[in-house]
Amino acid sequence: MDTPKRTLTKALIWNLIGLFSMAVVGLIATGSMAVGGAMALVNAVLGLSMYVLYERVWNRVNWGRRA
Repeated sequence: MDTPKRTLTKALIWNLIGLFSMAVVGLIATGSMAVGGAMALVNAVLGLSMYVLYERVWNRVNWGRRA
């Protein structure tokens, strides 16, 4: 089982990757770095919150684990 600190670290690294890629997509879609950056920031905050919650829930599920 992962510790909460490990879960948070994984989530932060994943979100940095997502923040960068979403900023690029937002820039391409809107032509504006400000709008693209804002889209990426909102996505990162929501994504981080949901990822941490998702990981913590799955840590409580024993299905598919071997002893």
